[in-house]
Amino acid sequence: MDVKDREADVTAIINAISRTVVSVTRADVAKHALLLAGACAFVFVLSLTDGLDLSPGLF
Repeated sequence: MDVKDREADVTAIINAISRTVVSVTRADVAKHALLLAGACAFVFVLSLTDGLDLSPGLF
């Protein structure tokens, strides 16, 4: 592989990453933060029910 080809590939990858980072908005960050918080809350509730009998007779 030629050095010029490798430099062109690296330049293309860096340009793609920089365009992606610049295009991220605050709304995207907030949405992902809320999704992460919801997933954490779901796992926390599941961990609370560990060992609890959740059969239909419970209700």
